Amino acid sequence: MGIRITAQPVGEIRPGDHAAFPFATPAEQAQVIGPFLEDGLAARQKVIYVGEAGHRRLPGLGGCPDADRFVRTGQLRVIPSGAVCLPQGHLDPDRMLAVIGREITEAAEQGYPAVRLTADMSWALRQSGAYPLMLACEARFAEAVAAEPAVMAICQLDRSRCSADQLRALTGTHRLRVTANPEFDDGVLRITRSHAPDGLRLAGELDTARQEPLLTALTSVGRATTDTHLDFAEVRFLDLGILSLLVTYALRISPGRRLILDDLPPDVASLIQTLGWRHLPGLARGRSRPS
Repeated sequence: MGIRITAQPVGEIRPGDHAAFPFATPAEQAQVIGPFLEDGLAARQKVIYVGEAGHRRLPGLGGCPDADRFVRTGQLRVIPSGAVCLPQGHLDPDRMLAVIGREITEAAEQGYPAVRLTADMSWALRQSGAYPLMLACEARFAEAVAAEPAVMAICQLDRSRCSADQLRALTGTHRLRVTANPEFDDGVLRITRSHAPDGLRLAGELDTARQEPLLTALTSVGRATTDTHLDFAEVRFLDLGILSLLVTYALRISPGRRLILDDLPPDVASLIQTLGWRHLPGLARGRSRPS
């Protein structure tokens, strides 16, 4: 039996957590990694980034006017991919763990209360034979983080760089999968931006009292040029008045764009099927919930 993976918003990551983050687009990467880095810098924690991006191009932190200052003071440490490779440019798990271990030890000696560590190792999957090395690196990295209670870590992975089976194996070494912070969460309804496809993931109860936050979130996605997907997989209750609201919104957006309704509650999907989708202009049926 594999490890049960729990989804957790990036704002709830705490010392001792080791999370996977498979991302689909640069926008999704920035939406999650940006707050992770910013929160650490604001809390005066040590922030370590391993990857190909320079400190002025870090996801979600690019163009930060204080990035140079954080690098000068040592609070932000950017480790280039070459520092964790063999001279031939191939990923070396031993070298990576040694480099990261030294950084964590130094952070403790400098008096930082916690360490935020994130590594984007997607580049390594371009190399021949890198996948087994990545698996070994993930397993040993999990052990290393578990031994450091002041460390919180996010392992990034571009989903387009590996197969579905490889993705499951690489993320399966983690107990957490980090997600974006919600756009809205009042304890009854949670709305989170989603990517590839663009849209919103909804969870909880969607009633008429929560029309305003739904419209606000839709507007934030509405600048996209493609269809917008609404994921209802975790919706326990859906007021039918929301469908009327969605039709009104859909008729106002760019011609040719639609709202795609994924994983509707069975009773709502059955009712729409009876009425006919033609009575809901601008809305379209997406994937169905598993029976």
